[in-house]
Amino acid sequence: MRIAVNTRLLLPGRLEGIGWFAHETLSRIVTAHPEHQFIFLFDRPWNAQFIYAPNVVPVAAGPPTRHPILYRIWFDAVVPGLLRKHKADLFLSPDGYLSLRTSVPQVPVMHDLNFEHHPDDLPPAYRRFYRKFFPRFARKAARIVTVSGFSKQDIMDRYGVPAEKIDVVHNGVGTVFGPATDEEKVAARRKLTNGHPYVICVGSLHPRKNIARLLQAFDRVAAGQPDLRLVIVGEDFWWDQRMKEAWKGLAHADRVVFTGRLGQHDLRKALGGAMALAYVSYFEGFGIPVAEAMR
Repeated sequence: MRIAVNTRLLLPGRLEGIGWFAHETLSRIVTAHPEHQFIFLFDRPWNAQFIYAPNVVPVAAGPPTRHPILYRIWFDAVVPGLLRKHKADLFLSPDGYLSLRTSVPQVPVMHDLNFEHHPDDLPPAYRRFYRKFFPRFARKAARIVTVSGFSKQDIMDRYGVPAEKIDVVHNGVGTVFGPATDEEKVAARRKLTNGHPYVICVGSLHPRKNIARLLQAFDRVAAGQPDLRLVIVGEDFWWDQRMKEAWKGLAHADRVVFTGRLGQHDLRKALGGAMALAYVSYFEGFGIPVAEAMR
């Protein structure tokens, strides 16, 4: 079988969320199934680290999908031609986006429908795109993969998709994660907080991650624990007004550390050095950082 895959989120040094999911799952799928050929469709020049096995054929075709308008151009004008050219039998999309202009069977991974429940957490252009097109993707899909029973039920309720069309495949944890040594814990605390104890939060800086409430809660706790620090790991995605106001109102802002994105090895050590994980997102399909921290 010739399986085309949407690999636009496999970006070197910039893996986040679904990008990590795609990397971890695809690296295993292609090596476990040498009998199939996988055509990886990139929207920009590809990196060799993501060509996991000899049965992977990388194809790069722009434009880079940086905006909802470019999403539609790539998926509906570029992808159909690539599927025809490479005689694909199936199109797999780890981020849930599909082409509405191809007859090739398609399988999206729909992680959650957060945009249906909290639309104001997204910039207007993205909100309109998700709410307009994801119901269409659900109808177009040959089958749908999702990551939890909760998300399956949500897709059924919101889009009227029958249960038998949706397969639940739970997320796993990368093999790099595991207990930190005592030396690694000490080193992590020294590096991140100059040796102070800390609570860690892992997730992009996005309204849905409830960062505003986390900052406010930490400020209250910090008043009685002068050594405590808060470490927030994740890409600076979008600060809404609530987050900005929470930050401005902090009495202990100097005790909050933003690391930006961390690689998996550094994240394992950062988790190991923490007193606790604070995971206060108010909507998730799964919540991988919790599983990573527990390992």
